[in-house]
Amino acid sequence: MNGGYLSYAAKRFAQAAVVILLAYVLTFVVVSILPGDPVTNVLRDPQNGFSEDQIRQIIAAQGLDKPIPVQLWTSLSNFVAGDLGLSMRSSRPVTTLIAEVLPSTLILASAAFAIALLLALTIAYGTQFVPKRFGQGLLRGFPSLFLSVPNFVIGLVLIHIFGFQLGLFRVIAPDSFWATFFAAIALGVPVSARITEVLIANLDKESEQEYAAVARSRGLGQARLFARHLLKPSSLPVVTVIALAIGELLGGSLITETVFGRTGVGSLVQRSVSTQDLPVLQAVVSLAAVVFVLVNLIADLVYPLLDPRVKLIGGPRVRPTTADDAATATSAAVTS
Repeated sequence: MNGGYLSYAAKRFAQAAVVILLAYVLTFVVVSILPGDPVTNVLRDPQNGFSEDQIRQIIAAQGLDKPIPVQLWTSLSNFVAGDLGLSMRSSRPVTTLIAEVLPSTLILASAAFAIALLLALTIAYGTQFVPKRFGQGLLRGFPSLFLSVPNFVIGLVLIHIFGFQLGLFRVIAPDSFWATFFAAIALGVPVSARITEVLIANLDKESEQEYAAVARSRGLGQARLFARHLLKPSSLPVVTVIALAIGELLGGSLITETVFGRTGVGSLVQRSVSTQDLPVLQAVVSLAAVVFVLVNLIADLVYPLLDPRVKLIGGPRVRPTTADDAATATSAAVTS
């Protein structure tokens, strides 16, 4: 790990911090200008039964009686310290509300991510070694098909077939194994499309390099050629796509949880929007932005370590060596 990489990492950390700060400020501004007065809509709702003294105490605790810049500074300071405030609807800590629903969303997103990777690898392998007369062209069309079908449509179809028709899972038990499995399929199929497209394009490029021809001339089998020589250089650009797919998993989980009736971050956001529970909404959106920025930061830091052909130039920009140089070097490694 040389000085150039450390300088690059320091700049990327600084950029990530600035992006998180701006994302929080933007979220605060957007949430603050939403139509409707949360004090009137929530606190003064007769169904909640708050007295005027209780309303004044809640307003003071939330800092809603202070100017907007002061509210922003206080909110940002508390966010950095890990204090997400109190729910305006239930008066419970927002961290507690998120902690109660986060495990369900993490299980769904992790399962969907695993399914997306498995689908991408399977389809990409088939496009390289399945003969054209046996459906290679059909396999290459799967990513476009996956992208064209929204995840909620896939979820409704899966519920109808495997829930109502086959009775493999019950809709009233959304946290069961099979319900979670099919929810992960609905979420993972569209995510796998982008990964598959990038992987197929790079496999096509790498399979035409000299080292691949040398490996074939030595009688290397298709599976070993794919796993030992083609997959690694082809999967490096996928690191960036996977980082971007995390955001798609977070956004898609909100819809998928609603379709399958799961209690997760999506249901929490839905309730917060309908009741204008601004502290909860602010916290969830801000945390999602933090996760997205951190995942992309990790991808940017890991990529130069995975690919020795990448050279850092003046900090955050990267430049790979030419394809001919890379092919020559890899071909020499194969023949040796």
